[in-house]
Amino acid sequence: MTDTMLDLGPQTRVIAHLAAAVTDEQLADPTPCPDLAVRNLLGHLLGLSVAFRDAGRKDLGATTDTAPDASVPDIGPGWREELPKVLDELADAWRDPAAWTGMTRAGGVDLPGEVAAAVAIDELVVHGWDLARATGQGYEPDPAALHASYAFLQACVGDPSRDEIFGPIVPVPDDAPLLDRAAGLSGRDPGWTRTS
Repeated sequence: MTDTMLDLGPQTRVIAHLAAAVTDEQLADPTPCPDLAVRNLLGHLLGLSVAFRDAGRKDLGATTDTAPDASVPDIGPGWREELPKVLDELADAWRDPAAWTGMTRAGGVDLPGEVAAAVAIDELVVHGWDLARATGQGYEPDPAALHASYAFLQACVGDPSRDEIFGPIVPVPDDAPLLDRAAGLSGRDPGWTRTS
C-alpha cells in the first residue's frame, strides 16, 4: 500500500479546482462511472471525503459505516462551498501520523489506517480523472498520489474480491502514461470521452 505518509493536500486541491470549473449545465452529463451523472460523481466525492476524513480522525459512526453503494449519491444546493471545505478537512485529517496507525473504518469495512489512506488516495486520483473527463478538463493529478494510486491498483489485481470494487481491467500498453495505466487497472477506458 503506502509505507510512508503522503500529504493528500495536493490531490484534494486538484479535485477542488476541477469541481470549481464545473458548470450547472454539466451536472446532468454522463461520466466514465456507469449510471452516474456529473452531479452524482460530485456527490460521491463529497461523501467519500467526509467518510475518509472521519476515518482518518478515527471518528467512527454513520459516515464511516455506510457502504458506498447504499444509495445513488447526489449534491445539495451548497455543494460548491461544502466540497472544497470537506476536501481540506480530509487532507488535514491525514496529516496526523495517528491516522496512519491502528485500525479505522470506511464504507462499513474495518481496515488498517495505512490501507484506508491508500484507498482514499486512489479514490481521489481515479475520481479526479472521472470528473476531468466528464467535464472536458485537463487533468494532472499530484504525482505522488498518482504513484500511490497505481501501486494500490496493482496490489489489487490478484485479489479475488477486486471485481466487487472495480470494473474489469482494461488492457493498456506497458509504455502508456502512468495515468492511463492506472485508469485501465481501475476498469476505465483511458480513451473515454463525453461522446463515448
